[in-house]
Amino acid sequence: MIIHFKSKPKRFVFSILFFIFLLAAGVKGYPQGNVDLAQLDSYIEAARKDWKIPGMAAAIVKDGQVVLAKGYGLKEFSKPGKVDEKTLFAIASNTKAFTAATLAILVEEEKIKWNHRVREYLPYFKLYDPYVTEEMRVRDLLCHRCGLGTFSGDLLWYETPYSTVEVIKRAQYLKPSSSFRSGYGYSNIMFMAAGEIIPAVTGKPWKDFVIERIFKPLGMETTNVGTSELKKYQNVATPHYVYSDGKTVTISYTTSDQISAAGGINSNVSDMARWLIMLLNDGTHENKQILSETSIEEMWTPHTVIPLSGSSKELFPSTHFRSYGLGWVLLDYHGRKIIYHSGGLDGMISRVAMVPEIKLGLVVLTNSMNDLPKALMYRIIDTYLGVTPKDWSRIYLDRYRESAEKEKQRAAEITKKKKKTRYPVKLEDYTGLYGGPMYGDARVSLENKKLVLRFLPAPVFISDLSHLHYDTFQLKLRNTLSFIPHGIGTVQFIRDKDGNVVEMKVDIPNRDFWFDELEFKMKE
Repeated sequence: MIIHFKSKPKRFVFSILFFIFLLAAGVKGYPQGNVDLAQLDSYIEAARKDWKIPGMAAAIVKDGQVVLAKGYGLKEFSKPGKVDEKTLFAIASNTKAFTAATLAILVEEEKIKWNHRVREYLPYFKLYDPYVTEEMRVRDLLCHRCGLGTFSGDLLWYETPYSTVEVIKRAQYLKPSSSFRSGYGYSNIMFMAAGEIIPAVTGKPWKDFVIERIFKPLGMETTNVGTSELKKYQNVATPHYVYSDGKTVTISYTTSDQISAAGGINSNVSDMARWLIMLLNDGTHENKQILSETSIEEMWTPHTVIPLSGSSKELFPSTHFRSYGLGWVLLDYHGRKIIYHSGGLDGMISRVAMVPEIKLGLVVLTNSMNDLPKALMYRIIDTYLGVTPKDWSRIYLDRYRESAEKEKQRAAEITKKKKKTRYPVKLEDYTGLYGGPMYGDARVSLENKKLVLRFLPAPVFISDLSHLHYDTFQLKLRNTLSFIPHGIGTVQFIRDKDGNVVEMKVDIPNRDFWFDELEFKMKE
């Protein structure tokens, strides 16, 4: 700022006072004290209705204070019971930041080191590549660079009875999609392994440790871990799926106990605001150090590059990099560093974000499958950065509807593939027990003259099979699953040279689960 001394000193004094006022209000064009919260509140509610989300909650923290903490809509569609700031939601993968924080505490106490080998603490840890097995370090567990593809192996824990340790052991059969530390592949199983380091070192389960060292010191009174814990509370949101035609169905909570460290926390926006304030206050809460500044800096330092997609570059021209730290995603946006993470379990989507330089934090929790939390993150950040805010809700809603329509068309295409080809001579040829060492067994049985497929580890996948073409059958799930909303797929049976069925391959189009990883060889 250049100040010219001219003939009127009063004008100079006024200029100085005005400049001081601008500094107090928010320097460099960032109107930190001039945000219209009522307008934001109205935008959030209007967006919820546009998305047909039954219920949600949002909180904003600024300069160490909660400036908004509110519920919107209903805990369960068409039933009384409004969401408020204390309503519990599954925060899913927003749990990962808490897991990184628990390991950071052990690093601070010199009980572990970021670069120690994982097998020093978990001797049973084993991956497909022996080199990766031996070379995997604690830090590697938290930044998605082990070589597995995004969501690889998630069927191992989804609605199965396998314990956390059993899931980790079975991961040795998963084939990598890239070499070690060369690419980004989002892995829930590696965070499950990270959580198991806590009991290996302290003798306490990860669940007890995070409650003792983070929840209780921060006063996160109702935040808990695992689906089983929700039974103790009344103020709980119900998961939903909303179809493109507006039809809304309730979804059962995913059993999240064995994936506690990867996605098992249930919380509300009031408690999550405390978590954000502590992080933005260099790890302190009420003059008590919960995490060191060094630990927070480590978690918020890029470790793995996440390539920017073409659509991201188009939508966000001010974003030049995206990466993963330890339990957090990092990017630049309008010249500021953004720290965020999202979470998704059946019927629950959430997002947590911070702009440390202006001490801004936000959390959005919803009880349906949608992209609104992402849209609201950008809307709120735009508002506080003083840039012209876009209608991000409309932008993402249009994209979401387009994606949902494509999923619907993919399911419809499978049903149209039925051709006038020979019908199998005997349906009994396909019945039997199929399986492999990674996932376990599945049984195909003949019931009421029709084939039924059951995944024995996960009964939720029970499906009816109807003939499509030669040895290929259409699969239709009996249960509504929000990650596979249309529940349509195929099963291809493989015969050997003698014409005997020896294997089946399952394909259920979706964005989260890799059914093609499952090996189902005929066993009996």
